[in-house]
Order: sequence, then C-alpha cells, then structure tokens
Amino acid sequence: MDKSLQRRRLSANQAVHTPNNALTLNEELIELRKHVKEQDKEIRRLKKENEFLEEASAFFAASRRKSAKNRD
Repeated sequence: MDKSLQRRRLSANQAVHTPNNALTLNEELIELRKHVKEQDKEIRRLKKENEFLEEASAFFAASRRKSAKNRD
C-alpha cells in the first residue's frame, strides 16, 4: 500500500491531525487530482451508457409502434 494512502487512512481514523499522519499539501493535491480524473472517467462512461440506453429505448419504442400498427 502506498504511503500517502496509509497516511490518509490513518488521518481519517484519527480525530487529531498531526504532522506525522497528515498529508502534505502536495500529496493531497495529487490525490485530489487523481480522484477528479477517476470521476471524469466515470462520468464519460455513464454518459456513453446513457446515450446507448436512450438509443435502445427509441429503437424498441419504434418497434412496438410498428408491430401495433401491423396488428390493426
């Protein structure tokens, strides 16, 4: 486990932050940027899935309308 993650876990479990268990500003910035990058990736994936589901929904709705028309 990398040291910054260990420190972050320690500091999350302790009420008092000391120089020994707190992240440096640089480490915190790196962790936050990494988190933002992961979140951006997840957002792109979810948007892509949402777009696919909208297209699939439109396809099946059109298919149902077409089959209902043919029954009449």
